Amino acid sequence: MSLINTEIKPFKATAFSNGKFVPVSDADLKGKWSVVFFYPADFTFVCPTELGDLADVYPEFQKLGVEVYSVSTDTHFTHKAWADASDTIKKINYPMVGDPTQTISRNFEVLIEEEGLALRGTFVINPEGVIKVAEIHDLGIGRDAKELLRKVQAAQYVASHPGEVCPAKWTPGEATLSPSLDLVGKI
Repeated sequence: MSLINTEIKPFKATAFSNGKFVPVSDADLKGKWSVVFFYPADFTFVCPTELGDLADVYPEFQKLGVEVYSVSTDTHFTHKAWADASDTIKKINYPMVGDPTQTISRNFEVLIEEEGLALRGTFVINPEGVIKVAEIHDLGIGRDAKELLRKVQAAQYVASHPGEVCPAKWTPGEATLSPSLDLVGKI
């Protein structure tokens, strides 16, 4: 079953954020748009390239009222140690959530049980706590933060413009579509 249009499941965790350990729960993801960005593990290879890319684009997410949460099955202590050791990770300003119990990874169906690691899962969640975008990659395939930003913009546009949809490669300001009988076979 797809997670699209399902409400996020309850969880409680601790994140490393802006030099502090902070509690994070499913309640924090409600009331605003959120991105939950799973990755396999700290101190690895593809992960810092993705998290650094996301850190570079994070101010754009904030302008849209979106909070980003990166999640791995490491502890929040490991996230701090990684930030202390890596200039790429040190620049991260969004919460890095520890999921050592693997509850969050199971909730979002990205856990590789036999390895205790999360696949590369990306989820866009609306203010009601409902998943609107779900994308899961194998471990060796990195993601692009600017494409994720575009997807968030499309999800926000569709949510605020009932009856309109965003075509492929849509960006803000471009034409959308209003599905109707008149469009059938014309696109």
